[in-house]
Amino acid sequence: MKILGISAYYHDAAACLVIDGEIIAAAQEERFTRKKHDSNFPVNAMSYCLLEGKINSNDIDYIVFYDKPFLKFERLLETYLAFAPRGFKSFVTSLPIWLKDKLFQKTAIANALKDLWGKDVIWEEKLLFSEHHLSHAASAFFPSPFERAAVLTMDGVGEWTTTSLALGNGNKLSVIKEIHFPHSIGLLYSAITYYTGFKVNSGEYKVMGLAPFGEPKYTNLIKDHLIDIKEDGSFALDMSYFNYCTGLTMTNDKFDALFGGPPRKQESMLTQREMDLAASIQAVVEEVVIKLAKDVAKTTGEKNLCLAGGVALNCVANGKLLKEKVFEHLWIQPAAGDAGGALGAALGVYHIMLNQARKVSDGIDAMKGSYLGPEFSQEEISERLTSCNAVFETLKEDELVEQTAQALANGNAVGWMNGRMEFGPRALGGRSIIADPRSPTMQKLLNLKVKYRESFRPFAPSILREDVAQWFEMDDDSPYMLLVADVVKNKRRQMTAEEQALFGIDKLNVPRSDIPSVTHVDYSARVQTVHKETNPRYYALIKRFKELTGCPVIVNTSFNVRGEPIICTPEDAFRCFMGIGLDVLVIGGSLLWKHQQDEGLKENYKEQYELD
Repeated sequence: MKILGISAYYHDAAACLVIDGEIIAAAQEERFTRKKHDSNFPVNAMSYCLLEGKINSNDIDYIVFYDKPFLKFERLLETYLAFAPRGFKSFVTSLPIWLKDKLFQKTAIANALKDLWGKDVIWEEKLLFSEHHLSHAASAFFPSPFERAAVLTMDGVGEWTTTSLALGNGNKLSVIKEIHFPHSIGLLYSAITYYTGFKVNSGEYKVMGLAPFGEPKYTNLIKDHLIDIKEDGSFALDMSYFNYCTGLTMTNDKFDALFGGPPRKQESMLTQREMDLAASIQAVVEEVVIKLAKDVAKTTGEKNLCLAGGVALNCVANGKLLKEKVFEHLWIQPAAGDAGGALGAALGVYHIMLNQARKVSDGIDAMKGSYLGPEFSQEEISERLTSCNAVFETLKEDELVEQTAQALANGNAVGWMNGRMEFGPRALGGRSIIADPRSPTMQKLLNLKVKYRESFRPFAPSILREDVAQWFEMDDDSPYMLLVADVVKNKRRQMTAEEQALFGIDKLNVPRSDIPSVTHVDYSARVQTVHKETNPRYYALIKRFKELTGCPVIVNTSFNVRGEPIICTPEDAFRCFMGIGLDVLVIGGSLLWKHQQDEGLKENYKEQYELD
């Protein structure tokens, strides 16, 4: 049974191929088009999935879309009617788009399939639609290593649902509780994201990273005015402060007055107010997540919890939840946002609709490390690099690992393209920029000279799984970089009284541990545990780095620059390498040094990034 799941038309379009219950391939469309958060019909991602699965379009049994457009349209109409006559401008702006592109998506998708794969197949007969939060829940439970579990999904909004609780058992999955629009913890977080001057649907993780620089001074104000949180974690928002139901912005004048002024303009100077707001909304979200989880554990008696939806990407809240030990085991879908809905929709059809059995391996999930994207043979890599006029050397495995580990130990920033591309927003050692975490200046260097992004943004550590408890206050698997833990006390640096008295961004330049480049200002880090079974070359590299330095940790950040998707192909990797401040590039078995490349090429690529 061959099932293709797709998500599209809102943000983060993606495709996933499932064959007889096994996840064969999954990728976001943005990686192929180079348009960040590309929402267009995922033509390239779908074509890749078929290529990876070694099938043609006629072999597909079902194609399933990750949500139900008619229910979304119903929500749109009912919301505008409820708030009428407010929001008329927003209504007349959105209605033509719905009538033209979104309402009749079955026809639109079928026509797109005909354009892509021909009219010999009646695509309408193979086309199915899942519900948004069911797709999220299926993406969380079915690939998990649990025979049974509670499943919590939280995001902005699907059709009507913003938060859902489901129970999974074997191949069964049933939703038992929901919170509906407009009450949404995801949209509340997005409102603060908007108000602090970041882009909604992409800047939320910046707010999370900014939070440790502030104090949660506005937490009570948020809870007194914006959100009413019950003991079971259920909540309701006071919609008089928000504009997202009927307007073209997230917040309104009443919201502005509550926090003492208008929203920060994008790219303007960050102030202590934004830092304190970030700390405050983070504290509120953590309270909601933990209360919800505690009630889920109490009412269901389940020992395992699975998470998905955009809020599940809040790794700080996940780390606090893990520390609370509400559940014995926690598993989070690495593609927790809308892209992962394509995967959940496909698995939902296989297990729920077709009632097919589910295979569960104890302690091992079905995501294959989330390495589900394209891979290139060494022959392809060499041909593509040659066509780019790159100067490179192709090495045997041991020599490649040795030279890369030596380069890291010598303070070089390395672009690392290894094996299959990751599915989801995190680079996990497939398409990563890596460096030595012991350097007190590497965090600032990577942000400003390599990634071209805000200086406060933290970097993640990749660490050998067997060493995690010696460096961080956790001893759990975290293969998808979705759990935050503190650096252990004996690895921390004692700060002076003057350093402890610093506020805001002034905290940034103070080294806090033996691995300062991955230690945030509150001693936390977004940990990725590296496992030999899922990424043997990356594991071997970190192991050799440990042998050279005594440190089993390296810096890991996504191989891209601000505003650009993570790289996919050797050409993407070479272009990025040449345009930014990387010293070394590894693609498969090929090693490139920046100083050996053509000077004219370097200038051309650098100018391209400056123009971008």
